[in-house]
Amino acid sequence: MLSKVLTSATLGIDAYLIEAEIDISRGLPYFATVGLPDNAVKESKDRVKAAIKNSGYEFPARRITVNLAPAHIKKEGTTFDLPVAVGVLIAEGVVDGGVAKDFIILGELSLDGSIKPARGVLSVAVLARDLGKKLLVPSANGREAAIVEGAEVYGVESLSEVVEFLNGGRAIEPVTAVRAGGAGSGAGHLADLSDVLGQAHVKRALEVAAAGGHNMLMIGPPGSGKTMLAMRLPGILPDMTLSEAIETTKVHSVAGVLDSGAALVVERPFRSPHHTISDAGLIGGGRVPRPGEVSLAHNGVLFLDELPEFRRNVLEAMRQPLEDGKVSISRALVSIAYPSEFMLVAAMNPCPCGFLGDSQKECVCTPLQVRQYRGRISGPLLDRIDIHCEVPAVRYREMAAAGKGETSGAVKERVDKARKTQASRFKGSVASNSRMSTRLVKRHCELPPDAARLVETAVERLGLSARAYTRILKVARTIADIEGEEGIRTQHISEAIQYRTLDRQ
Repeated sequence: MLSKVLTSATLGIDAYLIEAEIDISRGLPYFATVGLPDNAVKESKDRVKAAIKNSGYEFPARRITVNLAPAHIKKEGTTFDLPVAVGVLIAEGVVDGGVAKDFIILGELSLDGSIKPARGVLSVAVLARDLGKKLLVPSANGREAAIVEGAEVYGVESLSEVVEFLNGGRAIEPVTAVRAGGAGSGAGHLADLSDVLGQAHVKRALEVAAAGGHNMLMIGPPGSGKTMLAMRLPGILPDMTLSEAIETTKVHSVAGVLDSGAALVVERPFRSPHHTISDAGLIGGGRVPRPGEVSLAHNGVLFLDELPEFRRNVLEAMRQPLEDGKVSISRALVSIAYPSEFMLVAAMNPCPCGFLGDSQKECVCTPLQVRQYRGRISGPLLDRIDIHCEVPAVRYREMAAAGKGETSGAVKERVDKARKTQASRFKGSVASNSRMSTRLVKRHCELPPDAARLVETAVERLGLSARAYTRILKVARTIADIEGEEGIRTQHISEAIQYRTLDRQ
């Protein structure tokens, strides 16, 4: 007997259709899986056999061949267990194959027949909707898949439940999800900017960075509040739209880091990898390419603390994702692209000991040590960071001050207003000022004569590259947007130049 069951797998963050063909014929008992399966797929025969027996059904003692088509694409993971088990039962006449052909089925089987959660279900739900198919998934993934409007999703707990459902012996209601026009940020419980004492100028730089989506580097001694400030950045970023939330959830689902029971990532991601991370961990990769930290931070913030301590090859690999907003990973059998539209926020000490320029503690580093320490960060990478901001140590007077500073909510209102201005200006061509192309910079960053002279002087004296010059214009455009100005003025250019601390040194 021959049966066919539709299932799916992910390639990058998108899903593609797989047809599981099961042939049961006469011969000595044997179970073979073909179609470029990896070890996890090959081992499914033991899980399928035990699950069918422990669910109360007879497993055929004959020759079973499973083909996963298209056969030229590598298959990996455990989500083919359920469709293969259903296919075996269809071939044996236990399950109605006419009903099953309307479903895309996926899920990992336990030996007792229960169904475990799967990765990448949100992407599969999009595929099922586009193909006009219903979706049968583990109940733990039901809410995640139901986020896709127009997808008919059914959540199941066990193999026996699937058999009864497909045979009409059990009614299962489609999973429903509450959908809103925007995903929101859930920022009410995030750390607040008012918790940070002093550092008014750094908070201003954070506001500018959030308003324009600019990358930022903070330089200051230990304990000055660099990490505290970075952790409060998501609280002043605009709320995620539903489309942004779905795309972000796709990445987290494929990577297998989506919170248990979570249907949607509604808060902007904040990723803070340790400086010992490898290039594959940061950018993505592996034998079967997986998203790295730059993709997990998509639509959010990637925070690199102690930036000079990261290996140089790791930092240099980040240059292309910063520029292009995506990561392309090529292997012998496959090439995959993951999105990486993130804000880079980094922190570093001014010198190896951390106290260069501190008025209270003496620096013990030699000029050569300072140069070598800062030289770990290449010029091309620094060029891609729009804002360099010094974070001095907080003095006792600021720590003892009774009043609190401005709240994240107040800052977020100005950031939202600036982002709305940019959305109206660009009409969807780019997301923010930081993503302006050269053509858009020429159109929207025209300078009056006095501002042009100031930029010319800064470029000549600081020896700025063309990229750094463009970054100054983009930051100045953002400052003008925050202040509600139509054009860029001299004071906007002046403030933008001040955010090139390392260029001045």
